Order: sequence, then structure tokens, then C-alpha cells
Amino acid sequence: MLRFYTLLFSYFALAVVGSISIAFAQKTAQSNIPTPPIQNLSTLNVMPLPQEVKLTAGKFRLASTATVYVGGGGHSRVYGAASRFLRQVSDRTGLNFMTEGYVTPQDTVKSSPIQISCRRAGKLVLGEDESYTLTVTPQTITLVAETDLGALRGLATLQQLVAADDDGYYVPTLVITDKPRFPWRGILLDVSRHFFSVDIIKKQLDLLALVKMNVLHLHLTDDQGFRIESKTHPKLHEMGSDGQFYTQADMRDIIKYADERGIRIVPEFDLPGHSTSWYIGHPEFSSGTGATFGAPYQIDRKWGRNSPVMNPVKEEVYQFLDVFFKEMSELFPDEYMHIGGDENNGVQWTTNPDIQAFMKANNLPTKEALQNHFSKRLQAILSKHGKRTMGWDEIFVEGVPKTIMIQSWQGKEALYKAARQGYSTILSHGYYIDLNQSTDFHYLNEPLPDSIKLNADERKLIYGGEACMWSEWVNSGNLDSRIWPRTAAIAERFWSAASVRDVEDMYRRLDYIGAWLEQLGSQHESNVPVMLRRLAGVNEDIQPLKTFVDVLETVKEYRRGQLIRFAYSTFYPLTGIADVVRPDSRTARQFRNLTTRYLVSLKEIADGGGGRSASGAIAQDSGKTEILTAQREAMTYWLNVWKSNHERLLPTMQRNPRLKEIEEHSLSLSLLAQTGLEAIDRLERGVAVTAQWRHVAGLIIERAKQPKAQTDIMILPAIEQLVKAAGSSAEGKRQK
Repeated sequence: MLRFYTLLFSYFALAVVGSISIAFAQKTAQSNIPTPPIQNLSTLNVMPLPQEVKLTAGKFRLASTATVYVGGGGHSRVYGAASRFLRQVSDRTGLNFMTEGYVTPQDTVKSSPIQISCRRAGKLVLGEDESYTLTVTPQTITLVAETDLGALRGLATLQQLVAADDDGYYVPTLVITDKPRFPWRGILLDVSRHFFSVDIIKKQLDLLALVKMNVLHLHLTDDQGFRIESKTHPKLHEMGSDGQFYTQADMRDIIKYADERGIRIVPEFDLPGHSTSWYIGHPEFSSGTGATFGAPYQIDRKWGRNSPVMNPVKEEVYQFLDVFFKEMSELFPDEYMHIGGDENNGVQWTTNPDIQAFMKANNLPTKEALQNHFSKRLQAILSKHGKRTMGWDEIFVEGVPKTIMIQSWQGKEALYKAARQGYSTILSHGYYIDLNQSTDFHYLNEPLPDSIKLNADERKLIYGGEACMWSEWVNSGNLDSRIWPRTAAIAERFWSAASVRDVEDMYRRLDYIGAWLEQLGSQHESNVPVMLRRLAGVNEDIQPLKTFVDVLETVKEYRRGQLIRFAYSTFYPLTGIADVVRPDSRTARQFRNLTTRYLVSLKEIADGGGGRSASGAIAQDSGKTEILTAQREAMTYWLNVWKSNHERLLPTMQRNPRLKEIEEHSLSLSLLAQTGLEAIDRLERGVAVTAQWRHVAGLIIERAKQPKAQTDIMILPAIEQLVKAAGSSAEGKRQK
């Protein structure tokens, strides 16, 4: 296969564009923590964008003498949030605001320049008031909210507003009136397939709070593990978790930590399917047949729609679940408890004669009807213990109580159908962040588009949504890079007005929010060099490898599992190239955008020049020369970097067996870059492409489209654009 590329290399005799100067490279370099001055709304670096902003011309200057006053009917949450705000801004600016480290009722002074007032302590329930008004003048910052939850959201906005200029750090003067569009703004974290420590959970809560998310949905049980301590049925966690579970003390600690940040913890216990881990210690509750009910069961190390399922016809099952859910209801204070209900393949129900007899005797003709019977029994148990039931699409069947909430994962139609029938709903379809789709894909996924025919009452039943972080391909090493910063854009979709849809501005602000997220503990950027050093070796220069992975993305949707040629398991090391690269390559995206703008500029100049070549037309339109030159220089700079990178990376790949799988991919990047340079040269000089050049370019592009190491080269669409434009330009000349 590499011989194919060796032959192609012989076709290219020389590079067509010289390297760009070091000065230009320095000019195009980006800072990790950008803090340009805020001048107008288009440079407001806040996410989610507030509902209403009125900017004025002044600035509130931050100084180490700044103090905070908390008034009104405040709650301890505000003191903790104010303390965190001052410490986090202090870490960013270097200003030492507090000598004691905490804001307490005893040391707040009414004359303080930062004033926070809330009327009452908010309840962590669906629909609680989270509105706030933030007023900044050159002398004071005033935050007013109905509840302390609103005050927390306002402090998150205020933190993001901190900016810098030549005179130091400041907050722009403005008035913000803000509230969320949807009351349910969450993320699901699957802790069953891969377990995450208490510290990791707490870090995610800090990050969620920054972008005003208010629900952490913990997927606690599945075929791969039972992750919560049960004192009434200890075999569940002792035998079904590999020793990786949260004690009840751990969970109370997590719940308290979340409460302080205004975030609800919603637990999920997936039933009746996805439940193998329940039967390691209690095989008698499964639907398996035989003397031992299908035992011995083992923790499932693989993924999929597995057959073990809870027995819905045994009264002992409901007695067991009654005791268990009473215990869990006392542990988890939230009003909702998630019962899953998805992907039951029904195999054990079909092969169990007792279950088949029960279905016939009770006129339950399908597995869906039997599951509805089970769900109703389970809903009654949860209701008895003061909980409202929620579950996936599959629990939405005829006759279920209107008190349940449907979480739509298979499509939006189920969401709207449920709302029309009077059911509460949230959307997760289109927010599966484990599928490695781009940020703009999630950002433009609107839960309530104007085109959907729902009346006002039905629209109110769509409460928001959740991003879903399923953990088949995620562990503690790459978790942050899969959640952040993309989830900040999803948070904006749930909070901000539906009209906020400017993708380019979203990406601009995402870089700033990403820097704040890193400061608060996210490792979505900082862990990349760590993982690259592990791949390349301690003494290797990782820069060529970083240059390469910066233009890759992991294959999308479920394709990764389809590409691997071995039996994947929970113990597979998630330390390869596909685990290092980020789901949305900033470098590749910017290059694609640059290519599009360059081709538009080139066409405008050519059209204005009466069909002359670009170089001839430019001479007649000097006003556009600078723009086109800058675009071309930026493109050729990166193309030359990528063209030469394979030669720089080759020794490292040859010395490290784990990198052999990317050698062909690296070569493809080099050839794509040289193809792009040739296309630009022909476009600029107005030289017609030959049939041979077009054929070879096509071969390079088609070969590069084949994923390697479960990754794709994301500058490829831009190279296709350039090749097509070069060919179209030549075709147009022949026709004339």
C-alpha cells in the first residue's frame, strides 16, 4: 500500500509555493488564554449568551481591594459561589482579593463595590426561577435575583465577562437581563461502562456550573457495572461492580457539592434490560430459565443489546425493587428517578415458558406490552416513595401515566408526539457527544423549531434536553476532550434565545470559554501532549505528531466499533490516536473556512477582471489584493507545514510500533497538502490542469478518505474544493 504513495511522490517534481516566513507564523499563532478588550456586543465572550444585553461605554476596574456584599434573603449557596468567583478571577488575574479565602455573612460590607442580592433560597426542582439582572457601572457591580440559583447563574456570567486591556483587568459596563429558555439543561454521564471517581464527578460539576447547566444525570447501572452501594441488597454492588462503586457517603458528598452549584443529580437505574450487573448477585430476579435462572451471570465486558432482562411476572421482583427504590429514594433527593427502559431485545422473555404463559393469560401479545406492564408496576413503586418516573422513548406506550417524563433519544418525532399527548419531555437526540460530531452539528440542533406544529401548552411540555456522554470509548484520560468545550455550545442552545444561531461567533466565543474551562480543571487541551508523549516515547519530539493529530478527528457516529477487527472490551486501552484527537479539530475547521473564503475572493476578483487570470485581475483591483494575499499566505503556510510533516514524523513512527498504523495516514496528509499547493498555483496563474494531474489528485483524495486508526483527515474537504475549483477554472477557459 505504501508503494502506491511512493509512485505518487515521483509524480510531484517540486514544491510550487515557497515556505512562509517565521514572522508570518508568529503573526498567525494563537494564545491559549485570549483576553482582548471588549468593545461591543460582537466581542462579548460569554457562553451562553444572555437573553438581553445593553452595553455602555465604561469599565469597572478590578482591584485587589474589591469586596463582595451579599444581601436580601440569601442562602449559603451564594457565599460559596461568591468565594469561588473571587478565587477563580484571582487565579486568572493575579489579583489577591481575599486574605481569608471565603466570603461569609460576618465579613460582607454594605459599601462593597460588588453587591449581590437575592430574595430567597431556591429549591432544586424543575422550573425554579433562575433569572437575574446584572448591572455594571464604573463604580459598582450589582447582581439581583429572585433566588440564590439566579445569583449563581449571574456570577457565572460575571466571571466570563472579565477582560483585559493595557491598563489591567476590568468588566465592561452593561445591563444584562437574563433567564434560561429551558428549565432542564443537563448532561448524562455513563459511569457504568467506565467508572469515574468522585473527584472527576466534582470537576464536571464545576465545569457545568460555569455554563449554567443544572442537571447531572448519572447512568449508574448497566450490563457492565452496578455503581452505587446498596445496604439493603449489598450483593448488587459487591458482586456487580469489580469494586468500583460509589458508597452512599460518596454519593451524599456529590449531591451536596452539586447542590452548592445549583445542579440537580438525577440517578438512572436501567431496567428491565441493560441489567446484567443486577444478576451477578441476584440471578433469581432475571428471566433466565433453569434451576439457577440462567446463572452464573458475569459482568459483561462488551457492548450491545444484551439478553439478560428482569423477570416481570414474579412478585418477588417487585418486592425486591420496592425495598431497593425506597433506599435509593432516601439517598437521592431529586423528584425524578430514571428507569431507563431502552433496548430490551426480549430474548429471555420469549424463551421463558412461565413468562409466555403470563403474557397469554393477561392478554399481553408483545414484548412491548409486557414491558409496559413492568414499567407501570415500577412507576407505582417510585410514586409510593415520592418520585416521578422518567425513561427513554421505549417507555412511552399507550396507557402510561401523564406524570412520567420521556427522554427522546431515537428522534424528535417521539418528542413532539409525547408533548401532543400531554407528556413532559426532554431531547437527547442530536446531543450524543460520544459520537464525535462537530460542535456546530449539536449547536444547530433546535429542540423547538418554529416549523413544529405545537400549541403553547404543548410547547411548555418540552422542558429542554441533555447531552449524553456514553462511555464505551471514554475513560478518565479522554473524558474531558469528549465533553468539552462542545457541551458549552449545547448549554447555549438550552439557555439562550432560539435566534442565537451564529456558528462563526459561537466558535469564536468557544475558544474563550475553553480557556476558562481549562482553568477550572478541564484537561481537554492540556492532556493531549501527555497522551502524545505516551504514544511517541519519552525522548521523542512530539511536535510533528501534534501537527498531525491536530487535523484529525475520530470517525463519526458508530463507525469506530465497525472498523475495529477484534473483540473490544472494557479493558481495552483508550490511549491510541483515536482517543487523543478531539472531536472537532479547530485547525482543520479554520483551514476549511479559510479555503472557502479564498475561493470566494478569487472568484470575485476574476469576475471583476473580465475573466482574466487571478494574477492579471489583481493588478486591476488593488483594493482586494491585500485580502487575497493574506488568505493565500495563510493557506500555503499550513499546506507547507503539512507537506513536510510526514518526513519529520517518520522516524518517530518507525521507532514506535503503536504509531505504525498512522504511517499511511501521515503520508496521505503530505500528499493532500502538496495537491492543495499545486491547485492554488494553477488557480493563481490561470494554468489549466492536465488530465493526468486531475487523475492523480483524485487518487490521492480517494485514498485519503479511507479512515486509518479510526480517524479521518479533516482538511480533505478543503483540498477537494481546491482541486474542483482548479478543474472548473480550466474547463471555463476551454469553453471560452
